[in-house]
Amino acid sequence: MALKIHPINLGNMQLDSSGLVLFRNPGETVTIPVLGFLITGGEEPILVDTGSRSIEQYAAFGLPYEVTPEMTLEYHLAQHGMRMKDIRHILHTHAHIDHVGMTDLFPMATTVGISRRELEFAASGIMGPLMYTAADTKHLIDRLHTRGAIRLFDVDGTFEEEVIPGVAVRLSGGHTPGSLSILVETDEGMANICGDIAYNLQDQLIDPILDQAAHEPTITANRAMSTLEEKKALKRALADSKFLLPSHDVPALIRNGKVVGVMNDAISNPKADVTHAANYTLIEGKA
Repeated sequence: MALKIHPINLGNMQLDSSGLVLFRNPGETVTIPVLGFLITGGEEPILVDTGSRSIEQYAAFGLPYEVTPEMTLEYHLAQHGMRMKDIRHILHTHAHIDHVGMTDLFPMATTVGISRRELEFAASGIMGPLMYTAADTKHLIDRLHTRGAIRLFDVDGTFEEEVIPGVAVRLSGGHTPGSLSILVETDEGMANICGDIAYNLQDQLIDPILDQAAHEPTITANRAMSTLEEKKALKRALADSKFLLPSHDVPALIRNGKVVGVMNDAISNPKADVTHAANYTLIEGKA
């Protein structure tokens, strides 16, 4: 049975446009989805990222956040005939507030995978309470004391670690020191669940708003890494992926290192399968 990937919308976040793409329309509020991904068809179902813990966490910083009944983990898993106890592995692209917030709802029998470097960075306090919260970080550390409850990846860019056949993780960096890409071998090529190395495909990759050099992506304004490290992470993801799946924008179809198609309806469709090129709408002049 072929591996399939389904994006699941776990919430909608509002924030300043320039916080996503560097220097883009300061003062303009934009709404972005907070996506997890369900990988099915393999030895065991895998969930990538778990969304945010609560609306109240964002209210403390003046950031509107929305969760509807159709954005709950229970709802999304039910669309695929699953419950939380059926998830054998959770993989985290990184440990920010909007990626690990509901991991504590899963039993200790579910193995949570995260980069060791990312957990170290989260616990360091460098980024403050908006990015890494005490409750989320503490839960991940608590899992260290139950056998099999957490798996720490030590990928450093020179090798990948397999989770199940067809699914592996590699260090992407770019966004945070321990950011991971989840690589899924599909029938049509490699899918890269890339976390937050890109927020907006249109203004960063399709028609970059700042950069004049060919194939040069515009960077985000929310990263713990250098400009060059973020650009390298983006370029590597584009170099060997057929499908690029960011956490806050629509899935993208990649050809020759460029975004040539998007699947605009995937975020609102819990059963969408993003692993077939025929399901993507080609971008005029890019294909």
